[in-house]
Amino acid sequence: MQVPGQFDHPAWKTAISTVVTYSIILLIMTVLLFGVPYLLFSAL
Repeated sequence: MQVPGQFDHPAWKTAISTVVTYSIILLIMTVLLFGVPYLLFSAL
């Protein structure tokens, strides 16, 4: 079994882009659901 030197198969690109996109969405949702209410209620 030979392991290729580069991961240029479309499945790898799809997997990496999926992980990056879900991470960005999770970060945005965390800021909106926890950061914004914290800032609103801590300012009062």
